Amino acid sequence: MTELDALAPSCAAPARDGRWGYDDVTVEFCDQLAPGALELDRTGSLTVRHCLNSAHIGESLVPRVTDLKLSQREFEVVMVGLVRSTVADPVEAWTTYYRNSLDDLLGGTADFAPVHSRAESLVLGSVLDLGSCFGFFPLRLALRGIDVTATDLSEGTMRLLGTVAPHLGATLDVITSDAAGVPVADNSADTVTALHLLEHVDDAVGARIVDEAIRIARARVVIAVPYESEATACHGHVRTFDNDSLAELGRRTGLAFEIDEYHGGWLVLDTSRPDASRTVAVR
Repeated sequence: MTELDALAPSCAAPARDGRWGYDDVTVEFCDQLAPGALELDRTGSLTVRHCLNSAHIGESLVPRVTDLKLSQREFEVVMVGLVRSTVADPVEAWTTYYRNSLDDLLGGTADFAPVHSRAESLVLGSVLDLGSCFGFFPLRLALRGIDVTATDLSEGTMRLLGTVAPHLGATLDVITSDAAGVPVADNSADTVTALHLLEHVDDAVGARIVDEAIRIARARVVIAVPYESEATACHGHVRTFDNDSLAELGRRTGLAFEIDEYHGGWLVLDTSRPDASRTVAVR
């Protein structure tokens, strides 16, 4: 599958502002809809019409697009299309998206805000974040003056993050790499974070990612996963977690660890102290 380039020109014809397409998905602005409206049309190829403005584009759109019951690929294209069809200039469009999203995440109104807030409270020193996706958490840390590196398998997403970060006043490093094989030295960051990453990979790949996080982290590994009764396919989830599976993951490492529940599950590994016997009760 060709990687989606969020900064690339639209493939939709005819080309015009307010219309963006990729593959067989088209997203277009329609001023005949009510302000803020979003509707889906599967007559022929998939078309999503909306009446959004620059104040609407951000992570607050994620639950609305999730409710459209799209495939993972459709979800990704529609999200990009909503951003690109609302603000014409691609860098300005994504800077707007990032700024609105960070405002919601830092202000506590976004669905993911509690996860990022909790993760920030757990990091020690410098941070390497695995599977950063858009990079909101690394940006959060960078804006706090923390030395942080974002990593993701998607070259386009890392290019997007590297392009937008200076426009937000943030300085951070970006690396395009598989989370199971990051080209950095052993013990090169104080904390390694993997926030809502492991549900996207199977058990074997997840185990390699945890091993890689331990290799890199001098002090701590922070892992967060959603607790779902069923894996959310449109977000690319392929497995679910509960307290028992997180505890087993911790025991496998041979390190001191804690598990906790707060807007999902948390596993915190102490890479400086072997002690597989210690877990804390879930709150």
